[in-house]
Amino acid sequence: MENMDAIIEELIELIDNKKIHSAKELVQDMNEADIASMLAHLPSRYQVIVFRILPKEAAADTFAFLESDIQEVLIRAFSDRELREIVDNLYVDDTVDMLEEMPASVVKRILKHTDPETRKIINEIMNYPEDSAGSIMTTEYVSLKKNMTVEQSFERIRKLAIDKETIYTCYVTNEQNILQGIVTVKDLLLSSYSDIIGDIMETNIISVNTLDDKENVVHNFDKYDFLAMPVVDKENRLVGIVTFDDAMDVMQDENTEDIEKMAAIMPTDKPYMKTGIFETYKKRIPWLLLLMISATFTGSIIQHYENALGTYVVLTAFIPMLMDTAGNAGSQASVTIIRGLSLNEIEFKDIFKIQLKELLVALICGLTLAVANFAKLLIIDRVSVQIAFIVCATLTIVVVVAKFVGCTLPILAKKIGFDPAVMASPFITTIVDAISLLVYFQIASHLLGI
Repeated sequence: MENMDAIIEELIELIDNKKIHSAKELVQDMNEADIASMLAHLPSRYQVIVFRILPKEAAADTFAFLESDIQEVLIRAFSDRELREIVDNLYVDDTVDMLEEMPASVVKRILKHTDPETRKIINEIMNYPEDSAGSIMTTEYVSLKKNMTVEQSFERIRKLAIDKETIYTCYVTNEQNILQGIVTVKDLLLSSYSDIIGDIMETNIISVNTLDDKENVVHNFDKYDFLAMPVVDKENRLVGIVTFDDAMDVMQDENTEDIEKMAAIMPTDKPYMKTGIFETYKKRIPWLLLLMISATFTGSIIQHYENALGTYVVLTAFIPMLMDTAGNAGSQASVTIIRGLSLNEIEFKDIFKIQLKELLVALICGLTLAVANFAKLLIIDRVSVQIAFIVCATLTIVVVVAKFVGCTLPILAKKIGFDPAVMASPFITTIVDAISLLVYFQIASHLLGI
């Protein structure tokens, strides 16, 4: 939102001068997401005041957009009546998301002000595994019956719409709530009032099970371009739907988690600016310790070939270049494969095709780098042809090895149940560094007779 700082300054000034009516006019036409963003930048003592002057119809939507720490501040400041109004106007999935981030005392107070039926639904959703489709679904959908007419369906939609998160897609169920079909509002609008739902509904239904991994739900949204996806239990009974906005949240969280793992950081669900120093330290230090210990192998290799380096000191100068190039080559392959795995574009059965492709790419890349480096070594570094050949031969081999390792490890990791992102840059670079040194010194030993 443009001029956010100016609006915040004006809002604070109006509140300080007790011009509450003017402050209310300033925010009443703002989008709820923009209001939430503005509240996040306000000092805490102004957050409650601004929230209380929001139009009633915008308050719950704004609350759903807020970060959990701001929600907690507001909840502690709310009266029982205010809290009940907010909870009553929140969609069930937003309420569940909020409760998962709150301390026990706050959760207890919130549940106290929910009606028994809503409390039961919330508890059922919260009992699903954290990474399951059931944990991100909402039970607020519109269901129709096969024998309804289009006119009766519109009447039902109008009656229920105010309490539902989405009404564009409606779900056709029987008396046992078994999912039988799907019909969209577009289908209804293009049909005659006398048409029967059973005649116009789509029966080729794409659904997910309550216990399916929520990443699979996201892939289905991407594959089928759905706005909402039905969630069924083992008996194919409709128990809820996952909406597009919740799928987008999952996608963002999963992408963030993959990036953190690829950078050798333990995943966290908090934004960077709201993560404490010690907590950030705890997320980073385990991998740093592991990688430091694993890097001692490269030191052992150098120490083993200490005599060779003493005889040909010039060999030492090219170790960083060889290790860095190999690490970069391995990272290119691993990141490409990890992304393909996350998008379900790559499967384990493709491993040999991928290895062959990467080997050919690596060979071309390695030879190109070797030719360019050979010229550099002779013209700029002025080393002997023999030393230049050793360095360039090593460069070609390590690029091939690095790309092979980089494309293979993530696929094998997924096959045995590990997260492929763990096999990204830091881990593969450590492996490739050791291999690079071994290849380098083996070639030098044979060609130089040391």
